[in-house]
Amino acid sequence: MTGARHGASRRWWVAGVVLLGLLAGCASDKPKPTPLEQVTPKIAGRQVWSAKVDSVRFPLAVVLRDGNFIVASTNGTLLGLDAQTGRQLWSASAGAAVSAGIGSDGKFHAVVTVDNQLVVLDGTQVSWREQLKSRVTTPPLVAGERVFVMGVDRAVHAFDVRDGTRLWTLQRPGEALTLLNIGVLTAVKDTLVAGQGPRLAGIDPLRGTLRWEVPVGSPRGSNEVERLADVVGPALRVGNNLCARSFQVAVGCADAETGRLLWTRQFGGIHAIGGDAETVFAADATDRISAWRTDNGETLWTSERMLFRGLSAPASVGPAVVFGDFEGYVHFLDRKDGKTLLRLATDGSPVVGRPVLSGTTLLVVTRNGGLFAFRPE
Repeated sequence: MTGARHGASRRWWVAGVVLLGLLAGCASDKPKPTPLEQVTPKIAGRQVWSAKVDSVRFPLAVVLRDGNFIVASTNGTLLGLDAQTGRQLWSASAGAAVSAGIGSDGKFHAVVTVDNQLVVLDGTQVSWREQLKSRVTTPPLVAGERVFVMGVDRAVHAFDVRDGTRLWTLQRPGEALTLLNIGVLTAVKDTLVAGQGPRLAGIDPLRGTLRWEVPVGSPRGSNEVERLADVVGPALRVGNNLCARSFQVAVGCADAETGRLLWTRQFGGIHAIGGDAETVFAADATDRISAWRTDNGETLWTSERMLFRGLSAPASVGPAVVFGDFEGYVHFLDRKDGKTLLRLATDGSPVVGRPVLSGTTLLVVTRNGGLFAFRPE
């Protein structure tokens, strides 16, 4: 198997049952991680607080609302934490283990359980539940007094956030295999954007009708496994533009108002990308890191300092791009050339999801349920 496929086999959330079984046999011969170099810190940074949940063994996305972090754990515990101090503001329970979460507008919170139940809470109390027909791994989106949910079958559903009334369902044809990973489900102004296979689709959130669609990557290969090219979330939003990865195929950006593709570059990998208005960052399946100009996709640099270290999705933080790795280290790399500026430790378990920045506080979550807040200076 190729290096790209080796990288995919190590991730527990990689894909559907068929794909996972095909990839599992290659995990044992994956190349050894690159040893960490000695680092003399070039910037200051420290841990400012930490918290703990039971574990995070599902595709994670942290929600940031009004200066607070909102997180969910495997057993269905939901927490609201003050980003600056780590003080627990509230806690709630979905009443079951979750497979996707969390979506929140700050008042209403939504998760999906392993039994495919959509659970919506008003504050800390469960408001309603709805049984879904398909498994869900993408966090629900709570916006405009609606809850939007996308299953692994790529069907998108809209519910009234207050009483659970089903408003519409948009079902698109798709391939036989889909990723058990976070897809794209977000809003840009009055357009709902969902990942539909290798395409981004703009949807009218009131009617559930398709406005536009644009391919991020072009599936290729001789079988269904090789042609798997689902868009991986969460997407990077820069103004009215969205940038995202097509699994193992490409990275690209599109205008989310018009559905116009701005640029795309062939680039393997399985995790979400990160960046800002100037630069897009991503690691491929071997954990080779690349940086592109956000406006036109021009390659700025590549780095092989972190090969096979099981890198997380990246976050842009001032002069640095930040990746977590499979040993729980948090690497602050110079955004200009990828050289290491600072390295900080967590609990030794893999960093999951994309680090999330609130003001000057960066939240990193580990698979063992560690919540670590760092403040680079």
